[in-house]
Amino acid sequence: MTQADTIPTREAHRFDEAALERHLRGVLGFRGPLAVRQLRGGQSNPTFLLAADGREMILRKQPPGQLLPSAHAVDREYRVMTALAATDVPVPRTLHFCPDREVIGTPFYVMERLEGRIFWNPALPELPPEERRGVWFGMADALARLHKADWQAIGLGDFGRPGNYFGRQIARWTRQWQESKTHENPAVDRLAEWLPPRVPPGDEVSICHGDFRIDNLMFHPTEPRVIGILDWELATLGHPLADLAYNCIQYHTDPSVFRGLAGLDLAALRVPTQDEYVAAYAGFAGRPVTLEPFHLAFALFRLAVILEGILARAKAGNAASADAFEVGGLGTVIADIGWDIARRAD
Repeated sequence: MTQADTIPTREAHRFDEAALERHLRGVLGFRGPLAVRQLRGGQSNPTFLLAADGREMILRKQPPGQLLPSAHAVDREYRVMTALAATDVPVPRTLHFCPDREVIGTPFYVMERLEGRIFWNPALPELPPEERRGVWFGMADALARLHKADWQAIGLGDFGRPGNYFGRQIARWTRQWQESKTHENPAVDRLAEWLPPRVPPGDEVSICHGDFRIDNLMFHPTEPRVIGILDWELATLGHPLADLAYNCIQYHTDPSVFRGLAGLDLAALRVPTQDEYVAAYAGFAGRPVTLEPFHLAFALFRLAVILEGILARAKAGNAASADAFEVGGLGTVIADIGWDIARRAD
């Protein structure tokens, strides 16, 4: 992360920085003045770079304004990262959680700042071709490590409701769509009807990240190894194939939609195909894996609803990112891709 990755705090996200400094002096023990800058990225929880006494930290907080129930759960982010610190899952070290809204207006937490690389484009144009497969397989390894973590042993037995994950999630995101939609999107409505009777048999339970994609990972500065999985707001106990399918959405969108890979010559790029990536994940996970059209259609349905929420926050004036209108507006495209996968599966 460089100075170019941060900006002065956006008007909609300003808070009492002096109050934050007083609070953190007491709990983290630094002496010098606190400098605050907002990170450019992120569509949900505003994120800030803090600097004091020659050390840098990251603060994530809820956005201001009216929020949907259970959304922007910074307490859950903090809890899951803190619990996973006892495993081999790569996560930043958490430093402090503050539930008190009186300090800066919303709950927030502080974690260590990691030094490494974030890749924004899954085609990895900044890397030599011979290094790209290693980064992809490093991503698969990190996801498999997460799904193999013993959620009961690390105190996350009540982090979600085990069982019937897809049924409950379809119902949840259908409600979310009805509560947040700002315009009609027929493909979302079709998927909400198509998905429930097609939930595959069998159930597995793991910690699911909920937003597992390459730009939510911090890689080692020189090695193709993930040193930190970031942005845990949507984490819960769920089905591991939900995470894997979401991670594979990029194979079904073209470069104009979230820098997707559809239509690109993956062999020339030295980027693994979806089948190769799923096989690599299965190898790291140590079990056979079959990703079905249902899983991809579900992932795209869920993402379309998430994007509608971003668009709704943009229209309300409290979105976390300056490009929220543009990003939120992609929900129609994403839902159409999901419906096309569903329609062809029948």
